[in-house]
Amino acid sequence: MDPQRTAAHEMFDADVASNRLGIELVSAANGSAVARMPITEGMVNGHRIAHGGFVFLLADTAFALACNSHGPATVAAGADITFVRPARQGDVLIARASERTRYGRSGIYDVTVSREGGEVIAEFRGQSRTLRPLSAPDREPEPGERDRAPAGGPGRSPGTGYR
Repeated sequence: MDPQRTAAHEMFDADVASNRLGIELVSAANGSAVARMPITEGMVNGHRIAHGGFVFLLADTAFALACNSHGPATVAAGADITFVRPARQGDVLIARASERTRYGRSGIYDVTVSREGGEVIAEFRGQSRTLRPLSAPDREPEPGERDRAPAGGPGRSPGTGYR
């Protein structure tokens, strides 16, 4: 395997939505990622500016690439975006994601979306959660889990069935 390829590259290869929209993975390693996307005619709204959902999708893709660059499968736990200025048809947007912190199975990542040339379009912050493998052995519950109903419903003892 190419040493520059990460788990994020494998994830991106299987990402039908991002690939169909023309998003390109520029780089992904060590908690950072860069992705780019041209704004096409099919991505503009009634105001003739890029629909915010497409800008969010680009930022979310860069976020996913950054948090999956470490290896274990990681998903979004939450995200928000602030739109700074509009993008237009013909613009090429660049999303640069960087890890702010990781703690346990959680992480925080910032993504700046800009026009090629540097003008900022949007700022995005995502919270990640690393998934446990389905084959993970039974473990002690995390703080607060004992207070919730055990997996499998009544009759299961606390501390079993958690993943």
